[in-house]
Amino acid sequence: MGGAPQEGSAASQKDAGASAGGRRERRIWQPRWYMWDGGFLALGRSTGTVPPHAHHAIQITVALDGTIAMTAGDVHAEGQGLITAPDVQHLLEMRNAFMALLFVDPESHEGRWLGRSLEGPLTRIPPAKLEACTTNLQSILNDPLDGVETARLIHTTVRNLCTGPAPARHPDARVTRALELIREMDTRKISLEEVAASVFLSPSRFAHIFSEVVGLPFRRYVLWRRLTRAIIAVGRGKTLTAAAHSCGFSDSAHLTRACAQMFGNAPSVVLGPGEFYEIPAPFELPTARSQEFRE
Repeated sequence: MGGAPQEGSAASQKDAGASAGGRRERRIWQPRWYMWDGGFLALGRSTGTVPPHAHHAIQITVALDGTIAMTAGDVHAEGQGLITAPDVQHLLEMRNAFMALLFVDPESHEGRWLGRSLEGPLTRIPPAKLEACTTNLQSILNDPLDGVETARLIHTTVRNLCTGPAPARHPDARVTRALELIREMDTRKISLEEVAASVFLSPSRFAHIFSEVVGLPFRRYVLWRRLTRAIIAVGRGKTLTAAAHSCGFSDSAHLTRACAQMFGNAPSVVLGPGEFYEIPAPFELPTARSQEFRE
């Protein structure tokens, strides 16, 4: 991501997206962020190349005008809409496009559904589905103030990209419960040992099962959650140092390193000046409260 759309000069800004039915499209002069715990949508114009990086979200990248290009390993794709699988190292070429970057939690119901619909590390969005995506994203761009409606449009956008039947419940209820606990816990105090004990597993057994099901080691997953919460903290007005300390990073340098690894750039580049909105989570998160998870 790093990725995050940045502000362009007033002279270079254009109306975002194709005109639908001849109506005038809304212009924005700063990047706009819609944030929730576990994901976000960023809208804005940007250019240049984001260095190789990898994060745990499924990334949907749509150019509302122009095109973008992505490289993941030996796979290269260009077009108006691309989806990147989670935990895949990728490089993004932004080409001065007005972009929407949508990060989807792969452990959410919709994230698991979308993940099963992907063709590989990079998936091109088909033209018919792309049209529905751009319509929804343009609606968000034109009317930025209704958080509930924005969340609904984001949900509809992702659901439109899913194929096949909806997935069944999470394959391992112990991992589902662990994910639920992580969401509820203070990120500064999450430990593998505490979460393992809560699902009646030894730390070594839990670490193995968690990594196998989630696709990411426990500590790396917690680092990702800390980073997404730090983004929300910055959006709420905290300094980078305060956001770092509140989300379990030792200092702002630690937060900067994590941001560069996962988003391709330092927080000052990723976030920068912009409009920040916190909205309800658009996606259904896993819960194991009514499931038996004792081994």
